[in-house]
Amino acid sequence: MGESPRQRRVADRIREVVAQMAGGRIKDPRLGFITVTEVRVTGDLHHATVFYTVLGDDAAAADTAAALASAKGLIRSEVGKVLGLRLTPSLDFQLDQLPDGAHRIEEALQQAAARDAELAAKAAGASYAGEADPYRHPAEDDDSDGLAADDDGDGDRFYFGDPGGGDALA
Repeated sequence: MGESPRQRRVADRIREVVAQMAGGRIKDPRLGFITVTEVRVTGDLHHATVFYTVLGDDAAAADTAAALASAKGLIRSEVGKVLGLRLTPSLDFQLDQLPDGAHRIEEALQQAAARDAELAAKAAGASYAGEADPYRHPAEDDDSDGLAADDDGDGDRFYFGDPGGGDALA
């Protein structure tokens, strides 16, 4: 089921507050350069999951996760002040795996393109095993009466049996 407009508004506001707090208000040196990519809020607005990406390697991601965990209370209190809801949602921070998945897909597409180019190079010098066009085509008209060469005048182009009109099967 889709999210309600209220859930969407609350999630957008939480995303803005967390991004502002991570950009300047949290003074933890472990906090790396993060981007808040998405916030998902439950239907009752009691829990919010904040997805983020970190610029850097796995060590920077681990340090940022520790910094966000230690600043969770400060961030939640600021979210509560800004939202003005009766109950402030609990926050859960998760490293967003989307960029890694997109990178793996990009690598797979590059490998497929390289294999396609290799196959096209092999096919450029190849020749047919049989005829170039293995399908039969109707006989071409070589006289000027407008009828096909195998047409006996009765309107059907293809005939079976004896061309003289007799039944060859009998």
